[in-house]
Amino acid sequence: MNPMAFIPLTSAVVSLVFSGFVFKRYLAKHHTNNLLWAIGMLFYAIGGACEALYGFFGWNPLVFRLWYLFGAILVAAWLGQGTVFLLAKPRLASILMVVLGLASLFATYRVFTAQLDPAGMISSVHTGSELSGGAIQTSGVRTLTPFFNLYGTLALVGGALYSAWLFFRKRVLLHRVIGNVLIATGALLPAFGGAFSRFGIPGALYISELLGAIILFIGFLRATTPMPAEKAAVQGTVTG
Repeated sequence: MNPMAFIPLTSAVVSLVFSGFVFKRYLAKHHTNNLLWAIGMLFYAIGGACEALYGFFGWNPLVFRLWYLFGAILVAAWLGQGTVFLLAKPRLASILMVVLGLASLFATYRVFTAQLDPAGMISSVHTGSELSGGAIQTSGVRTLTPFFNLYGTLALVGGALYSAWLFFRKRVLLHRVIGNVLIATGALLPAFGGAFSRFGIPGALYISELLGAIILFIGFLRATTPMPAEKAAVQGTVTG
């Protein structure tokens, strides 16, 4: 058993709680972006749980396929799609959702029909997701990952920074400025962790994923919760 497996397990718990929190908001407000963020964080939780299972029990082809599909391919794209529904015109957002849905089905088929070689993971000095796609022997499967991640990262990080800039420029809703900056930071952390893991730092990706989930959660809470001064200003406007 790898003791580092407790880190992705914690990531899975945090992400699952975050997903439930956002889904509760969706049930209350019925905003599509909340539903997609809830789904995206559920994918984040599945990825973390699979990393923990690998660390506790070793190689399992089903666990690997689930991790590669949800943790490596889909999570960023579905989170980013939530931001697209928040910022883009409804028609464009709906078209992109159809494309993402079809692409996700194709990725699911490719991952679950790919030939695997467990030696691609077992022989590595790293653990869990830091072993990446070395176990996938079918050509073309690993090339799916950058397309999904690029789309998701541009949408999520770009959308968060764009929103933060708009509110900052107008000098309004400071809580949303801070929240969106935190969301962008949390979304980028796993990518930095993956880069550090390539330099042979064990657990770098696990730690960055955990920090990313926590900062995303804090950012979402900050972006959706007005500061006391802002609440007072609104109340003063209403009662004045």
